[in-house]
Amino acid sequence: MNIFGILRIAIKSLGRNKTRTFLTMLGIMIGVAAVIAMLAIGQGAKKIVDDQINSMGTNVIIISSNFSSQRSTVQSAAGSGNLLEVEDTEAIRDRIDGVLYASTVFTTFGQLKFEGNNWRTGVMGVDADYFNIRDMQAEQGHLFYPSDVENSTKVCVIGKTVADNLFGEADPLEKIIRIRNVPFKVVGVLKAKGQNSMGQDQDDTVIAPYSTVYARLLGQRWRNMMIMVSAESKERIHIVQQDILDLLQSRHRGTTSEEFYVRTQTDLAEAASSVSDTMTILLASIAGISLLVGGIGIMNIMLVSVTERIKEIGIRMAVGANKKDVLLQFIIEAVTISIFGGLIGIGLGFLASGIVGKYMNWAVEVTPWSVMLSVGFSCAIGIFFGWYPASKAANLNLIDALRYE
Repeated sequence: MNIFGILRIAIKSLGRNKTRTFLTMLGIMIGVAAVIAMLAIGQGAKKIVDDQINSMGTNVIIISSNFSSQRSTVQSAAGSGNLLEVEDTEAIRDRIDGVLYASTVFTTFGQLKFEGNNWRTGVMGVDADYFNIRDMQAEQGHLFYPSDVENSTKVCVIGKTVADNLFGEADPLEKIIRIRNVPFKVVGVLKAKGQNSMGQDQDDTVIAPYSTVYARLLGQRWRNMMIMVSAESKERIHIVQQDILDLLQSRHRGTTSEEFYVRTQTDLAEAASSVSDTMTILLASIAGISLLVGGIGIMNIMLVSVTERIKEIGIRMAVGANKKDVLLQFIIEAVTISIFGGLIGIGLGFLASGIVGKYMNWAVEVTPWSVMLSVGFSCAIGIFFGWYPASKAANLNLIDALRYE
């Protein structure tokens, strides 16, 4: 008998007991849907991190202290908590070939006030180069100037969200806002960027000269300082990275390379990718357990089916079917259950991913390879778990099968 004839018989056999067939499919459906959804969540997490890193700017290098090092721990206990100094930024800008821009960055939080309105948000103290590194532009007014940094001028630029919450429809330019009761004049409003893929509002920020932030908002307390650098080209970025590390070690005598983090966007992306890939594999593996349970369900039902159809198998053998025909029939039945269950599961996986993305505000991404993996795994489960029942049916003794009641 040809393969199409065997397929027709297998499908007809499954159609005799639709409820049992559907319930057998259910385990595969749930398993495939879970795998699709988990992979989509994992890929979404990877995309979030990639978008965050790419939003930093072009050819960016991030420099910070390694707070887990012994020296930084001692300095933290003493109150400074950071090996880096503002002078390091100036040295990097002036002495390292291939550096396009460099900026000191201080970060803190503060309560903002304007007349009767209050708003709490992040406050950044940066150099004028920071706007070039991050490719930021003013929609209203202007960005502050290098002279504002040199003179510790109390000026700031604000994001669209801050402008809306403090000023409403009013023009924020040249208005005085208070950050921790320190007056700052608003000289510009940044072009809106909206939410990033993680749902964080990129327009909810205040940026001021780092010299002003340090003197007026941070003082001599522990401060979270880092340095952001933009290299001239992607080809030179690793040379610049090593030159910066060498310079920092020469400026801070007795330090080792482990006491500074000097990371490129590529370094950050690779580290984040490794973490997200591990998480994706873990999530998919957990979901894959339900697929194995579904496969065991297929084997159990197929064994019951073989027992119920012993006489039918005997009659087929008596009219000319050989062991191969019987084996193929039962394997095809198992694979058919798996494939149809897998296809329905893929649809449910898309639905579940969409629900997670819409109602949980989480980026999800269903990739073609995850769909193909699910289909392939479904077929493999059908063959693997259907083989033993099919083999048992094919090896039945013809005489015993015909006499079976």
